[in-house]
Amino acid sequence: MLNLNRLKPASNEGYLAWVLVALIVIFTLSTPQFMTLRNLLDLIESYAVSGIFALGLFVVLVTGGIDISFAAVASVVQYIIATLAIRYGMTNPLGSIVLAMAIGTTLGMVNAVLIYCLRIVSIIVTISMQSLLFGMLMWLTNGTSLYDLPDWLITPLKVLPFSVGAEHYQIGLPLVVMLLVAAMTWVLLNKTHLGRQLFAVGGDQESARRIGIRVGLLHLFAYGYLGAMAAIGGLVQVYRVGEVVPNALVGGELDVLAAAVLGGASLNGGKGSVVGTLMGVFLIGILKNGLNLIGVSNYFMNVVIGGVIVVAITVTHYKKRKETDVGFA
Repeated sequence: MLNLNRLKPASNEGYLAWVLVALIVIFTLSTPQFMTLRNLLDLIESYAVSGIFALGLFVVLVTGGIDISFAAVASVVQYIIATLAIRYGMTNPLGSIVLAMAIGTTLGMVNAVLIYCLRIVSIIVTISMQSLLFGMLMWLTNGTSLYDLPDWLITPLKVLPFSVGAEHYQIGLPLVVMLLVAAMTWVLLNKTHLGRQLFAVGGDQESARRIGIRVGLLHLFAYGYLGAMAAIGGLVQVYRVGEVVPNALVGGELDVLAAAVLGGASLNGGKGSVVGTLMGVFLIGILKNGLNLIGVSNYFMNVVIGGVIVVAITVTHYKKRKETDVGFA
């Protein structure tokens, strides 16, 4: 269990923990359906893909960049892998996963090249890439969904099954994959020289360049890492739903961005944590799940998410401005 006493009240994770507790109490009192093991497991598994995306996006945000093309990248990867399996008999699981990650990494690196070499603002490049990739996917496929998928991609695996009374439950593969990605990302950012360099670039890119850090290569790595995580998230999504729907993932980018920013990632770069990012993901998930169970309109959920993003960005920039003012005082 999360030990709230170990989280400093002034830390972003500490604030998030108390907000999560408050939301859980509110929704538990509002509807008996919320605090059930079945609902909580479904909630966690449903947002595992968002968690994988958010962890990849967090690495880009650490460097001071932003990328919202990851959902389109995931959709393209899904369709390519499924098409190769259905039409050309590519059924090797390991080979398919490696190819998916290679495609995702390449598409992510294309963003980095355009942003760094051409000095184009990252959000402009990634909006354009999102539109380009998604538009081409829908045009070339006519929006056709794929169903006849290989068994290795859609066969449910019993990961950590357990029982409570007469009810049977299991920890799903999506959650396991998300936790593995979280562990890998945490080690990368907190225990490696590369991770320290990524934070340094986000903190002050010009200073990082002057001390010999190869800023261009780090941007290439960060955007490529997000591309690889987009590919993994895309495959996990196919595993969950058992089909490839070209437009299933596109449209949820703001939820993922909101989660990362809520988790403490600064849009200016150089800040944030893996734990905070995951907490942000499940804060969004609990909000949506709880509001849905008490019968709140889906349109109002979008209002809530939009409000959360505005507040998070406002707080981030306010803190940054205060730090700058103190520095010049």
